[in-house]
Amino acid sequence: MNGFNFHLGEAGLTALPSGALWWASEGCLTVSDLHLGRSERYARRAGALLPPYEVDETLARLDSDIAATGARTVICLGDTFDDLQAAELAETHTLWLARLMAGRRWVWIEGNHDPGPVDLGGEHRAELVMGPLTFRHIVAEGAVGEVSGHYHPKARIAGQARRCFLVDTRRLILPAYGTYTGGLYSDDPALSDLMQPGAIAILTGQAARPMPMPRRKEPA
Repeated sequence: MNGFNFHLGEAGLTALPSGALWWASEGCLTVSDLHLGRSERYARRAGALLPPYEVDETLARLDSDIAATGARTVICLGDTFDDLQAAELAETHTLWLARLMAGRRWVWIEGNHDPGPVDLGGEHRAELVMGPLTFRHIVAEGAVGEVSGHYHPKARIAGQARRCFLVDTRRLILPAYGTYTGGLYSDDPALSDLMQPGAIAILTGQAARPMPMPRRKEPA
């Protein structure tokens, strides 16, 4: 899978090139910030016309990751939908999700964009504790063993922006999984101040590759 293996506390995890997180011992696949329906929302609110295929592309990637891992549990870390109307998926997409959900545990974590409970089945949680890890949408002060999303982290390498995981000894922040999602560079104070010295960025792409987390330079 060209993933990168690492530990957060006692949990052995794998960052996948797609931006998904795989916890093999628990059969658990985690994704964050799918923002399904973003192209439709842009058209509806701003008149911006984007190719209307982002839901298909995002679900196809999720379908592929589930098939490759054989995940028994899937956790979506919030902001699965871009707004209330975006949660009204086309029938083809609703059926696609229903097929992915069938026969496995599926947990929806609440996010700041999420419309609240939707008629898709599964569990709806503010956060979820599994063994040494706590899954939530956005970081909590003082948390340890925390897996979250929200910030859509990315980093520059060779002049190109790449989505990335950020990880230190306390927490892990996942990249946005959705196709039409922007990002926040890791050297932004909002992220630099959250992560410990020695944190790494794990870049997504053809393979998941680690590098020291790019940070803002302090004034001399």
